[in-house]
Amino acid sequence: MVDILKAFLLGGCICVIGQLLVDLTKLTPARIMVIFVVAGVVLGLFGLYQPLVEWGGAGASVPLTGFGNVLAKGVIKEIEESGLLGVFTGGIKAAAAGITAAVTFGYIIAIASKPKIKS
Repeated sequence: MVDILKAFLLGGCICVIGQLLVDLTKLTPARIMVIFVVAGVVLGLFGLYQPLVEWGGAGASVPLTGFGNVLAKGVIKEIEESGLLGVFTGGIKAAAAGITAAVTFGYIIAIASKPKIKS
C-alpha cells in the first residue's frame, strides 16, 4: 500500500509540473512532452533519476520523464559495450518495447476508431 501511495505522489507531482507548464506558459503540449523526455534524459545521465524510480516506482518510470531516463541508461550501457556507435543504438535498443507498443496500439486504435472531421 505504501508503494502505491509513493507512486501516486511522485506521478502526481510530475503531472502537476506538466499542468503548470500548460497553464502558465504558452508552450504547446508537444513542446511540453519534449521537455519532459529531455528532463528525464538529463536527470538520467547525471544519475539523479534512478533514486526517484527506486522511491516512486511506476510513478517515476511510467511518465515521459521515465522514457527519457530509459533512453539515457540505454545509451550509457551501449557506449560502454560498443563505443561511439552506442550513442546511436543504445536508446532505441533500451526503449524498443515501449516504442513498439506505442506504434502497435496507435495503429490498432486508428483502425478501430471512426475519425470525425471538425467543422
